[in-house]
Amino acid sequence: MVNEQMGTARTPGRPRSEKAEKAIVDATIDLIAEGSGVAELSIEAIAARAGVGKTTIYRRWSSKEDLVVDALATLKAPLPELDGTSVRENVVRYLAAMQHESHDRRTRCIMNIALSESDRFPNLAERFREIAIKPRREALRGIIQRGVDSGELRADVDVEVAMAALTGAMLFFTKWGDTDGELPADLAERVTDQVLGGLRP
Repeated sequence: MVNEQMGTARTPGRPRSEKAEKAIVDATIDLIAEGSGVAELSIEAIAARAGVGKTTIYRRWSSKEDLVVDALATLKAPLPELDGTSVRENVVRYLAAMQHESHDRRTRCIMNIALSESDRFPNLAERFREIAIKPRREALRGIIQRGVDSGELRADVDVEVAMAALTGAMLFFTKWGDTDGELPADLAERVTDQVLGGLRP
């Protein structure tokens, strides 16, 4: 997204319209959620769905990939408060947020893009990792590392493997689960207790 510096001087062109920008982002997400891959997605289709002209889109984004990254990044809800009194409490909150996001059809398209489009659009995948994935990985890494430092977890815990075990287990249920029904309400607690059981002193 084109960043505009705040100041008293007016930037060239018409004032930025938040309403138009939201319509464009929503249209992009809806088209992807309906099955359009990045390759098939067109600026023309996005403009038509959003009710704007193509120039309105190009005024804000220099390429389709930039637009897709920004649109998908809006679907990542802010991280929950991770200042619980224990490693377990923070991990449960983190995994519960992952589970909650899996219920939304529009949010699920993030994982579809991450899994199916990264090879074809490496720049998109890299930017998306920086914007939406890396902050969450750092948050989880911090939780595990603080547990090691405080003695709640073993000193020899492999932090990266622990992160993979926790998030991988949740993805197993939310993305590849056998049932189409609702996931157990206590799934985050169950995954957390099973994995952390092997990491405690």
